[in-house]
Amino acid sequence: MAKRSRPKARQPITRERALDEAVRLADAGGLHELSMRKLAQRLGIEAMSLYHHVPNKDAILDGMVDRVFAELELPKPDGDWKRAMRARAHALLGALRRHPWAVSLLESRRTPGPATLAHHDAVLGALRAGGLSLELTAHAYALLDSFIYGFAQQEQVLPFEAGDEVETQALAKEFFAQLPPGAFPHLAELTLGHVLEPGYTYAKEFEFGLELILEGLERKRT
Repeated sequence: MAKRSRPKARQPITRERALDEAVRLADAGGLHELSMRKLAQRLGIEAMSLYHHVPNKDAILDGMVDRVFAELELPKPDGDWKRAMRARAHALLGALRRHPWAVSLLESRRTPGPATLAHHDAVLGALRAGGLSLELTAHAYALLDSFIYGFAQQEQVLPFEAGDEVETQALAKEFFAQLPPGAFPHLAELTLGHVLEPGYTYAKEFEFGLELILEGLERKRT
């Protein structure tokens, strides 16, 4: 007789597993898809049972934010502050692309977790180790975060994929083909003479803006 296969042991419910599923749920459908009921369903339990592991939705959001910051390597206070900020900017933008819901959430929590606090402290430490004054460090942090979050948010609402050159060009050509000749000359000049040039991608604007900020801060530092 063939042996019966044993049923797989049910994976225990833990806070960490609940946060993993919450992040997956938000990644797939946005924060509006995240609720205690839906999260409990994904975990295969009743909604009331979920409260044994997380007290409320705010605690879940706090944990999700901390998960995103935990993905980022901490900047090193080795004196090369521009290298550290450049790497951090790209890593943070990458995290915001993986987790689009996080753009509006990362800096909104009143009870930040250990990974969140460690990240902020390391960024400040790298700036201070690079010779920036306390006041300039505050300006640099605010300016860099405003740029990174703003760029990520703008990318999310573009009518094309940020790195898709072919789609960008097709949409632009279709748009201008519908306009009367000579209409909006400056917009046409920028689009036809720059955006539609081979090799252009919107992602390059991030590189340009980031370097401009770092160069400006360097001048202020000295």
